[in-house]
Amino acid sequence: MCTEMRTGMRPEARLEAGGAAIELLRVPAALFGFVLALRAGLYRVGLLRPKRVTVPVISVGNLTVGGTGKTPMVLQLAHELARRGLVPAVVARGYGAHVDGLNDEGAELAHRFEGLVQAQHPKRVLAAQRAIACGAQALVLDDGFQHRQLHRDLDLVLVDATRPWGLRSTRALLPRGLLREAPTALRRADLLVLTRADQVDAAALGALRAELAALAPGVAQLVCVHEPDVLVDEQGQRHALSWLAGREVCAVSGLGNPQAFERTLEQLGARLAQTVRRPDHHAWTRKDLAGLDPDVPLVCTGKDAPKLRRLGVAYRALWVSARITEGAAVLEARLDTLTPTPTRKLERTRRKRLVD
Repeated sequence: MCTEMRTGMRPEARLEAGGAAIELLRVPAALFGFVLALRAGLYRVGLLRPKRVTVPVISVGNLTVGGTGKTPMVLQLAHELARRGLVPAVVARGYGAHVDGLNDEGAELAHRFEGLVQAQHPKRVLAAQRAIACGAQALVLDDGFQHRQLHRDLDLVLVDATRPWGLRSTRALLPRGLLREAPTALRRADLLVLTRADQVDAAALGALRAELAALAPGVAQLVCVHEPDVLVDEQGQRHALSWLAGREVCAVSGLGNPQAFERTLEQLGARLAQTVRRPDHHAWTRKDLAGLDPDVPLVCTGKDAPKLRRLGVAYRALWVSARITEGAAVLEARLDTLTPTPTRKLERTRRKRLVD
């Protein structure tokens, strides 16, 4: 029997529950919406202008607070850039960064992409310049859709098919809901990526795609699934996913969408004896794990693993990759346009010389 350990209700659960006090948040949400509209207007008329840098910038973002699967997509794009012969770098704000200079997502990326250039700073333009100074030839801007100060050449916006607008019962801006911007902001995107598409039925996915097409006419839609790769323990040893089959485990996650992680474990055959859910970017302590059955192995996310490792906790972390099941050719073509490989550059130069 699965039991959940929690310390109070998660913020999104309180918002879902509603009530008089929660409904009062519609006033600051309206003010937030006014500020967003004013800012968007300043960019639209050119009074605010994004700063360009000397290499291509690919942004990965979303509309909601919480997890839509950005880290696996950032990792995939970094590998795609490297496959094209370029030196990629990931640029991020670095929310919750540790003494080693990287936050949760950055630590996971460093573990999964050896030698990856990363630059984290609240001022993303400064972070981009630092990455370029370190030799980066193309940048992946993590969580960049709302950060408009840095010009981007390709804007990918991820929409979680399991909860596209953050809350299931309410579609509202912060702080009443989980939306960072109104859904109409999707018109700014170059590509929409529907993540976790395999975790909803065909009818729900079709309805979402139709709604997105109405909100952002002409913006191409890609369909993406998150595929488990491997389990990695606190010593860095890898274990086959089959280890989960039929085994009782404790699922530990500090995510915006813990249900998706737990559903994946169950799909792999695990039986969730206990679950520990904490908010996104939670700073894990021993107290969070007190009361867990020591005989039940702990399985966490790749994002939470670095923090648990620092506590000396034994675990197996599930590494997940993004795979585009529909529209991959569209993304490939856009990347080829933005980031021609050195080979193609040399070929064009050779042709030009032959013509001359």
